[in-house]
Amino acid sequence: LVLCCDEKSQVQALDRTQPGLPLKKGRAETMTHDYKRNGTTTLFAAMSTLDGKVISRCAQHHRHTEWLDFLRQIDRETPRDKALHLVCDNYATHKHPKDREWLEKHPRFHIHFTPTSASWLNMVERFFRSISTDRLERGVFRSVPELIAAIEEYIAVHNQNPKPFVWTAKANDILQKVIRANRQLGSKKNEALH
Repeated sequence: LVLCCDEKSQVQALDRTQPGLPLKKGRAETMTHDYKRNGTTTLFAAMSTLDGKVISRCAQHHRHTEWLDFLRQIDRETPRDKALHLVCDNYATHKHPKDREWLEKHPRFHIHFTPTSASWLNMVERFFRSISTDRLERGVFRSVPELIAAIEEYIAVHNQNPKPFVWTAKANDILQKVIRANRQLGSKKNEALH
């Protein structure tokens, strides 16, 4: 089972300072540009590449201890007879010694790190974009628990009819675009692609 995993940190519970004007014929709905911050949460998510289902949890922080709690949750919520291949970025919390120690005791977990500056390869990033644009960006959240409830509701609805994200571009076309972009930007980070 392949799971694309990451955390979306600093998800803000924002409340507007004034109510917006509702949508009506000839005018789009409006929202004030200023807001009140009511705290943050971190969304941990693991999306199955097979069916698009998402395992998730919200936490106050995004340290290695929360990542380890999330790994334990994945362990509980996936079939025991399946090997788990987790696609992750190179964030330090994913490589902490305590995480490695836990992974050694759980051999069904296999971690695969995306290259530096290539988090776009991790399909859960597309899910984060969806939840951000569909639910979070124009939301009004008066508290962190209200924000977490909205996130959990969105994911529950998503999981009722999940769909995996499917690449529409060919791998070679993507790599050629990356190579062209790196050349134009003068990037030395990913010279291995050239």
